[in-house]
Amino acid sequence: MVTVSTLQQPVRSYHHGDLRAALVAAGLKALETTAIADLSLRQLAREVGVSATAVYRHFPDKQALMQALACEGIEQLGRYQQAAAAAAGNNAAAFGATGRAYVRFALANPALFRLIFGECRDVGQSIFGDNLAASLLRDKAMKATGSDEEATRRLMIQAWAVVHGLAMLMLDGQLPADEALIDQVIDPKTLFPV
Repeated sequence: MVTVSTLQQPVRSYHHGDLRAALVAAGLKALETTAIADLSLRQLAREVGVSATAVYRHFPDKQALMQALACEGIEQLGRYQQAAAAAAGNNAAAFGATGRAYVRFALANPALFRLIFGECRDVGQSIFGDNLAASLLRDKAMKATGSDEEATRRLMIQAWAVVHGLAMLMLDGQLPADEALIDQVIDPKTLFPV
């Protein structure tokens, strides 16, 4: 006797309301364990359950995906810095807190951090660009310099050079990834006139 099930098996199909966002989220997750060079559009398609051709409707090539990941990464960095600044309170403390948050974000997200500032130079989202991280730096520097345009720009470059340099030295193993060292180096009372 042969038994035939009358239950219909669900057909695996994927209809996503925002496939682009799902692919970016999968890409960010993949960067936690996968090197930038090893990230592939096909891998992300499998991860979200769509065909590889569906990915190409949103990202014509890997570079387009890398740019989207970099843009999302700089926004995540900005939100992380914003939370640190809000918790710190006054401008001098907040300025230092955003710098320390920058380094801590880099250490927690090394591949994403390197992607933001290394792989996608044409992403147009630098620290002087149109993003939350840049706005925070600009606002803190303006408050510290009394809105003097040249002094603000100089302070922005100095602050960015210090935090980015420290982050890269730690990521590259030239300095230990040490919380006390981060606090010591990024001390606005001794480093910047805020």
